[in-house]
Amino acid sequence: MSDTFRSNLRALPDFPENLPDFDPAIAPTNPVALFKLWLDEALTAGVLQPHACSLATADGNGQPSARMLILKNIDDDGWQFATSRTSRKGRELSANPSAALNFYWPQQGRQVRVAGPVVELSAEASADDWQARPAADGSDNPDWQLYAVRPTELEFWQARHDRRHIRHRYGPDGIPLS
Repeated sequence: MSDTFRSNLRALPDFPENLPDFDPAIAPTNPVALFKLWLDEALTAGVLQPHACSLATADGNGQPSARMLILKNIDDDGWQFATSRTSRKGRELSANPSAALNFYWPQQGRQVRVAGPVVELSAEASADDWQARPAADGSDNPDWQLYAVRPTELEFWQARHDRRHIRHRYGPDGIPLS
């Protein structure tokens, strides 16, 4: 059974032949500018929910967990997302305020990884985010928290059909590393 399953997995297609080109030598020096460019290209290509990403956290014992959520904004505070402080994410971030976000756009063979410390944003910003939610009923949610990842590492990854994938990394100050 496992040999058949393994064979079936290996037979699945990896990436299409027609993928976007990416030359790190001419990429924007600002990683946020490159992210916004790639997000716009994902939207143009018809990628559904291109603002969805995986959030990886770990509890106080280092036990990791990951789940999908929506990027709320990118500004001087960092790469923003929100959740309830009492959720598993919220409890893990309280115990271990560090996380990684991963965006994946399979139709384009692209992913972006953002990792670093996480800070809680203001109560006012959190309340504003709660009220801006499409499903918000008007009542306050005192447990709702807006967080921001302050990247110490960003990686842009472009798949290639020949499997010679391209990685372009930025360091903590947005300085290109590769």
